[in-house]
Amino acid sequence: MKDLKASNSSMISAQGKQSAQDDAGAGGLLLKFVFVAVPKIVVIFLMLGWVFVSPIKSFADETGGLGLCPQPREKTPKAPENYIQKVNPLENNSKNLKKGKLLYMVRAKTLQCKHCHGINGDGRGEMASDSFPAPRNFRCSEMMRTIPDGQLFWAVENGLPHTSMPSYDNLNDKQIWQLLLFIRSLAK
Repeated sequence: MKDLKASNSSMISAQGKQSAQDDAGAGGLLLKFVFVAVPKIVVIFLMLGWVFVSPIKSFADETGGLGLCPQPREKTPKAPENYIQKVNPLENNSKNLKKGKLLYMVRAKTLQCKHCHGINGDGRGEMASDSFPAPRNFRCSEMMRTIPDGQLFWAVENGLPHTSMPSYDNLNDKQIWQLLLFIRSLAK
């Protein structure tokens, strides 16, 4: 009787081991699929997606008007009154313009202005087509002269909710004013 129990026990134990190996095999297959096949599928999808999406007009072109002058802006949040009253205190000189340009092109973080607003400030930067509404066209003097300094200051410092415009709260006031001097110099 003892031998029968031992035999049954070893059979159950062997079956348990086989079952565990089968489970590990299934898990191993799942892991293999997730880490080997899925990345290949994603790469293929991205490659095909790029081929099919690239010729299509951008979302911003269709809805917000990349580079339009003036651009429609019914939903852009208005700065609080204490900001609207602000006027750029810095002298419009070559030193401040150079520092503003450096921020626009290179130093502003998280992302430099040129990526969305374009190197020339025309609102057609490399990331503009993914933005809604489209980035401001700073070259449009008709529009730029209607925007108070304080509104621009507030937009840079705080970002614009429900848009792609991030906040640049890491810049100090002087840097923001220098940046705005440069931005205003782009208007024709």
